[in-house]
Amino acid sequence: MRNGVRELRSSRGLSQGQLGTALGVSRQTINAIETERYTPSLPLALSMAKFFEVSVEEMFYANEGPADDQ
Repeated sequence: MRNGVRELRSSRGLSQGQLGTALGVSRQTINAIETERYTPSLPLALSMAKFFEVSVEEMFYANEGPADDQ
């Protein structure tokens, strides 16, 4: 799952810690999401979308690449 969290956060001048505090999660959680090592739960993804005033689909999107059935 790819995401644009880092771009959204940076465009608002927020640190990972500040975003984590605003969302009630750790800085490490934000880092893991941004580096795509962790896919957030649906409630967290919805909270993030609400915080940034975008849709979940604008923030998170499926990996682009060859089909798995090849």
